Amino acid sequence: MIERRLSSKLLMKLNDNKTLLIFGARQTGKTTLLKMMFPPDNQTLWLYGDNQETHHMLADRSVSSYKALFVKYKTIVIDEAQYINEIGRVIKIFTDQLPNIKIVATGSSAFDLANKTAEPLTGRKWEYQLYPLSFSEMCDHHGLVEESNLLPLRLIYGYYPEVVMQTGNEREILKTITNSYLYKDLLVWSNLQHADILVKLLQNLALQLGNEVSYLELSRQLGIDRGTVERYLDLLEKTFVIFRLASFSRNHRTELKKAKKIYFHDLGIRNALIANFSPLELRSDKGALWENFLIAERKKMNAYENLWANEYFWRTAAQAEIDYIEERDGRLFAYEFKWNPQKAKKEAPKSFLSAYPHVSFQTISRENFHEFLLND
Repeated sequence: MIERRLSSKLLMKLNDNKTLLIFGARQTGKTTLLKMMFPPDNQTLWLYGDNQETHHMLADRSVSSYKALFVKYKTIVIDEAQYINEIGRVIKIFTDQLPNIKIVATGSSAFDLANKTAEPLTGRKWEYQLYPLSFSEMCDHHGLVEESNLLPLRLIYGYYPEVVMQTGNEREILKTITNSYLYKDLLVWSNLQHADILVKLLQNLALQLGNEVSYLELSRQLGIDRGTVERYLDLLEKTFVIFRLASFSRNHRTELKKAKKIYFHDLGIRNALIANFSPLELRSDKGALWENFLIAERKKMNAYENLWANEYFWRTAAQAEIDYIEERDGRLFAYEFKWNPQKAKKEAPKSFLSAYPHVSFQTISRENFHEFLLND
């Protein structure tokens, strides 16, 4: 089994009475991780949110009922908790009235589970996100050299656990994920009437990878209003399909202030949406894939290592640009991404250095990318 970085963070939170909430896209390994940490036994009970028996057991929102049913357990895991009505109230009863029982809940639709638990569980929960497998986790699993050699495959097929574990079946698995799981939460919880529009939107985003995205242009291409585009993007972000990067600006006149870039949490999903699994050496989009890979993997590393940073890109009206900027503890760290080490830049654009003279700048290529993605 591949050890997940999140497991150590969860283990550190087992000795208080706060609930552990684990969010993440479907098929990223939430259930597998928790089965390893909390195997069902006499002291650990597993409940499933999509099971009617679970709904019946939790329907009577009384302390006496819950004590009669659950007092013998030390841990209760509620998988797919977003399907349980008033799940926030349910968990609040456990944390307030049965503090000796540790509640661990998973949800693949953060926007729904978070909304249901936000108010009832204020001060009573720890929230974490489980991403697809990460570069650092795979380095832990079979070493830096081997994982680095697999980089061309990762840029094409991504890091979903089943994809990584079943070599040779990547395309079939990604097709199943995109067809059966990717939109399920959106269709269930958001009453979306046009799944075909959602697919076309994602395909448009996939083809614009690494470029600024115009909501107005997307609305024209899809024949829907801009407000609907923004709503769909918000839902796709909350279900962990995409994430947005805002432009960095300190009110300098030439800087773009409202621009957005959109990336995919997993490149296998991105490539499946446009049905392009061509080898890396034959692709014209390898630069965009490299950029997405590095930013997505950096995002995982920061989350798992508790490294707090604001994340941006930077561009001016004259097209001077920086691929990625982190703002940490009041300092700026700028990064340029180049797949080809021979094209690595020595310094940031002069206009950027003039505006921000104390910035740290580094070009990340295939020669040094592991330093950017490993916090060892």
